[in-house]
Amino acid sequence: MPGRDTAEGDPTLARLLVWLDEQAQQNPSHYIDLTRFVEEQQLPDENPAVLAFELEQRDLVSVVRGMGELPQVHLTDAGRAAIHRLKKLRLDRAARLRYTMDAFHRWLFDTAGDQKPINPVLFLTTPAAYFAGSEITGTELFEALAHLAQHQLIEHIDTEPPTVAITPQGVSCALTGGSVQDHVSQPRPGTTYNNYMPNAKGVIIGEQQHFAQNVTEGIDPTLFVQLAGYIGQVSPILGMPDEDRVELERVAEDLHAEATSRNPEPGRLRQFATQLKDKLLEGASTMAATQGIQMAEQALGGLMQ
Repeated sequence: MPGRDTAEGDPTLARLLVWLDEQAQQNPSHYIDLTRFVEEQQLPDENPAVLAFELEQRDLVSVVRGMGELPQVHLTDAGRAAIHRLKKLRLDRAARLRYTMDAFHRWLFDTAGDQKPINPVLFLTTPAAYFAGSEITGTELFEALAHLAQHQLIEHIDTEPPTVAITPQGVSCALTGGSVQDHVSQPRPGTTYNNYMPNAKGVIIGEQQHFAQNVTEGIDPTLFVQLAGYIGQVSPILGMPDEDRVELERVAEDLHAEATSRNPEPGRLRQFATQLKDKLLEGASTMAATQGIQMAEQALGGLMQ
C-alpha cells in the first residue's frame, strides 16, 4: 500500500478517486461537485473544498472555481492513472491484509488505547475501513484480528458480543509509528516480549539460547524473561534521560541473563526486577512505563508465592 501521504494511501482520497471515476463514466465531460461525494458517502467531517484542493495539489484533478461557490473538479490523466493503479492494488490480497491489520490496530489504539475491550466490528463503520477505494469485509477483518492476536498485539475477550483489547505490546507497536509488519519482523534492542515463551516441555525458547526452567526449586523465570524483553523493547519511548535509559537497559540485560541461566537465583531475580520497577517509578510516567511496573509486580508476586 502506498504511504498515507499519497492519494492512493489515504482511504478517503482513494474512495473519492473511485467515486470520481464512476461519475466520469456517466458524464465524461462534466465537472463534478464534491459535495455529493461527502453526502452520499456520509462523511460529515470532510470538507469538499479541502478534498478538491488535496487532489489538485497531486495533479489528479483540475478545479474550476466560481465566485462564492464550492470548487468543482474534473479528472486529469494523472488521476485516471491513479485510479487504474487502485483497481489493480485492491486485488492484492497480501496488501489488503497488511492494510487491514495496520488500520484496525491504529483505530483500536486511538479508540481504546487504555486497553478497554471494544467490539471490533465497529471498525467497519469508520472511514479507515477501505482499501484502495473498496470496503474491508468482515472476513478480511477477522483474518487480520487472528494475525494481530497471534503476535500478541491484541487479545480476545470472552464477552457477548465478542470484544478485543489492545495489549501492552500493541500499545508499544502503535507508539513506534511503524507498521504492524515492521514491528513483528524488525529485530529490536534486547529481548522482544513475544520471542520468549515456554514450550510444552517447559523450555523457554529465545532468539539465541535455550534453557530449562528449574522446576524442582519452584522457580518459573518466564515472567522475568518477558519483563526484561519488554523493557528492552519500550525503553526508547519512555522519555527518560539517556543516562537513566542506558542504566535501565543494563539492568534489564542482567535480569534476562539471570532468568535464562540454567539455575536462576531467586534473590538476583528479585534484585533486578525490583531495580527495574524502582527506576520506572522514578524516571517515567508513560503508559508503557506503567505497564512495565505492573509486569515487575506480577513477576515479583509469583516469586514470593
